[in-house]
Amino acid sequence: MRLKANQLQAHLEKKLAPVFLISGDEPLQLQEASDAVRLAAKKSGYENREVFSVDVNFNWTELLESASSLSIFSDRKIIDLRMPSAKPGAEGSKFLVKYCEAPPPDTLLLITAGKINKTSEKANWFQVLDKTGVVVQTWPLNGRDFLQWLKQRMLNKGLQADQSVLKLLMSRVEGNLLAAAQEVEKLYVLYGEKHLTEQDISDAVVDSSRYDVFNLIDCLLVAQTRRAIKILHGLKAEGVAEPVVLWAFSREARTLVEMKSALSIGERRDALFRKNQVWGSRQKLVSMALQRLTLLELEKILLLATEADRQIKGEQDGDVWVTFEEICLVFLGKNFKQVIVKEAI
Repeated sequence: MRLKANQLQAHLEKKLAPVFLISGDEPLQLQEASDAVRLAAKKSGYENREVFSVDVNFNWTELLESASSLSIFSDRKIIDLRMPSAKPGAEGSKFLVKYCEAPPPDTLLLITAGKINKTSEKANWFQVLDKTGVVVQTWPLNGRDFLQWLKQRMLNKGLQADQSVLKLLMSRVEGNLLAAAQEVEKLYVLYGEKHLTEQDISDAVVDSSRYDVFNLIDCLLVAQTRRAIKILHGLKAEGVAEPVVLWAFSREARTLVEMKSALSIGERRDALFRKNQVWGSRQKLVSMALQRLTLLELEKILLLATEADRQIKGEQDGDVWVTFEEICLVFLGKNFKQVIVKEAI
C-alpha cells in the first residue's frame, strides 16, 4: 500500500503493517515519518529495536538471523534497516522477498532508504514490499504543497496566520524544511498560541531559504522570472560552485535542443521523454519550455554557457554570475537590460 507522508499518521492510528518502507531525499520528512512508525510500534508493545545499516560490506545473513530469532521473553521487536542507496542488491532483494512471504508475527521491519527511482519501483523486491506492507515516498515540497505543510505545522502549535503572513514566512524558509520547522518552533516559543502578523514574522524570522540548481532549472522552464533570479542570487550567496550551476544550464539547454530538433522531424514526445529520462511532473515543465523557446534562443544559451566556461577558467574577462543572469533571462524570454531597470525601480 502506498501512502503520502501526510497520510501516514492516520494509518498508524488504525493498525500496524508488518513492513514499512520510507524513502526519499528530504531529510526532515524521512526522519519524522520513520519516527512516527517507531513511536506507534512502541505503543503497540514493540519494545526492542535492532538497527542495521546497509553498505558495500553489509552481511545480509546477520539480518536473516535477527529476523528468524525469537526472544526468550517473547518480546516484540523492530528491525530498523537503513538503506541509504535505496538498492538492496541481489542478496538483499532475495532476503526482502523471502521475508515478506511470511513476516514474523512479533517483528516489525522498518526500512528507511534514499530516493527510489522508477527502475527500482519495478523491481520484484519493491513490488512485494508494496503488496505486503506500507510504502511512503517523501518528496521535496514546493509552492502550494510547501505552503500547506507550513500552515499545518503552525496549526499543530496553535499558531494562526493569514495567507499573506504565511507567504512572507514561506519566502524566508522555502526550500529548507528543517529551517521552516525550526522557525515554527521559535515562533511558538516567542509568541505562544496566537494569530501572527507580518511584523511578528519580520521581527523573528531570518531568511533561511535554501535552493539548488534543480529548483532554478524548474523555474526557468516555466518562466518564473522573479523566483528564478532570487534563486540564482541565493546560489551565489551560498557559495555554490560555479561549474555546478553551469552544468545545470548546459545540460538542460542541450536536452531541449535535442528534443526540439527531434520533434520538428516528427518524433513522438513521449518517446523523447523516456529517452531523456524526463519523468512525472517534469514532463509538463519541459513541454512548456519546448513550446516557448526557439532553437535560436536555446543555441544562444549554449553560446553564453561557453562564455561562462571561459570566465570560470580565467580565459575571458567578466563576471560569470552576470553571464548566468543573462542565461536565465534568455531561458525566461526576457531582455536583460529591461529586467535590471525594472528591479532597480
